[in-house]
Amino acid sequence: MTQPDDLPEGVTVLERGWLSANNVLLTGPHGSALVDSGYCTHAPQTVALVAHALQGAPLDHLLNTHLHSDHCGGNAALQAAYPALATHIPPGQAAHVAHWDADALSYTPTGQQCPPFHFEALLQPGSTLALGAQTWQVHAAPGHDTHSVVLFEPASRLLLSADALWEAGFGVVFPELEGVSAMDDVAATLDLIERLAPAVVVPGHGRIFRDVARSLAFARKRLDGFVRDPKKHANHAAKVLLKFKLLELQRVPLATLQHWVAHTPYLETVRLGFFGDTPSADWLHGLLLDLVRVGAVKRDGDWVVDA
Repeated sequence: MTQPDDLPEGVTVLERGWLSANNVLLTGPHGSALVDSGYCTHAPQTVALVAHALQGAPLDHLLNTHLHSDHCGGNAALQAAYPALATHIPPGQAAHVAHWDADALSYTPTGQQCPPFHFEALLQPGSTLALGAQTWQVHAAPGHDTHSVVLFEPASRLLLSADALWEAGFGVVFPELEGVSAMDDVAATLDLIERLAPAVVVPGHGRIFRDVARSLAFARKRLDGFVRDPKKHANHAAKVLLKFKLLELQRVPLATLQHWVAHTPYLETVRLGFFGDTPSADWLHGLLLDLVRVGAVKRDGDWVVDA
């Protein structure tokens, strides 16, 4: 739980890691709100962290910048803990949430979990919301996710950037893996952030940062590399999905992981679309070698261990 001096009054950042997105708690005269709720296996910790920060006060609002499992997996637990909670989601996938379609929401195809939740309001791009002690602008931020939004507080120039901009990069451009062109959307979202000119950025993952020009330059360089070599992006995406699963499981037999990769539709789509000549087991072997080389995972005999 962090509260740097240059954050506005009532803004508390719960920096979580990579399995669970960061949570941002807003408190003040406009009520309390939490932005993003983390992954479901961390939900008890999320509820405990929020309860500790609120010191017995209720949580009035829950906002999701987008509906990937690491940003909304704790929704159901928070809704159970705070029955009067109003949940706000971007409009693009509202019908899939209302009728709970785990395939359309990407959870089943990616081999991830997300307990069903409900929503009461939509985060319409172009709107403003009074939350905590500030009024926040809602901006569309497609690219990483077609329906993602970011939140900007103009008085302090604080940006909650979700996975649109990290200190060193941005999230996997998932539409590209599905055959939908989205690299231009990433570029447009980076341009939007530059126009907003934030002084401080709270990303969806990683630490708070202030050298936004440096991060934008890094992100644009990375984007250019992905545009030039789509296989590079696909390979990166596959390793991200694999690492995410290992963060969840911590330790898994290699045979079990091979079965998971071969039977996870999203990974098969990536393999067939970009590496179709490579058998699934050989592809996994190469991905694991890369992850071991950078210290992201370890091999322990016939087991694969998160590092």
